[in-house]
Amino acid sequence: MSKTDLPILEQRRIEANIIKPIYEEMKAEIGDEKARKIISAAITKNAIEQGAAYAKTEGGDTSLESFHALLPQWKANGALEVDMLEETESNVNYNVTRCQYAEMYKEMGLADIGHLLSCGRDGTFCKGYDARISLIRTQTIMQGASHCDFRYSIRDEDA
Repeated sequence: MSKTDLPILEQRRIEANIIKPIYEEMKAEIGDEKARKIISAAITKNAIEQGAAYAKTEGGDTSLESFHALLPQWKANGALEVDMLEETESNVNYNVTRCQYAEMYKEMGLADIGHLLSCGRDGTFCKGYDARISLIRTQTIMQGASHCDFRYSIRDEDA
């Protein structure tokens, strides 16, 4: 796994075009529940690997600040509209008020698993990037909420 310079929305579109027929075939063969479980497990592992690949480009000197500096890649080309609430060394809190990822998955006929393909990556990506960083999110646009509430924090190394 390596870091990409593509806007993340474009990367997710490419991935979804590959995943969709595989997911459809798995549903037909083993059922929706098992297919979702497999997709979720694979995406989780991939997100951790991708987070580690991004961390590697930082030369091992990761922080919440360097993690937050990646956000423009996810927002590229208007993919996300964000209301920033707090930016400190230990907390980055914002709400996403528009999500083109959700819109794209709906257009592709993948709205039912969009949360697995994108939203589920967010917390596990940060684990791969820096295990001290955690995400608390209670709602997503992808699953019908008015906004996504991203609350990132980093714990002290001594904690």
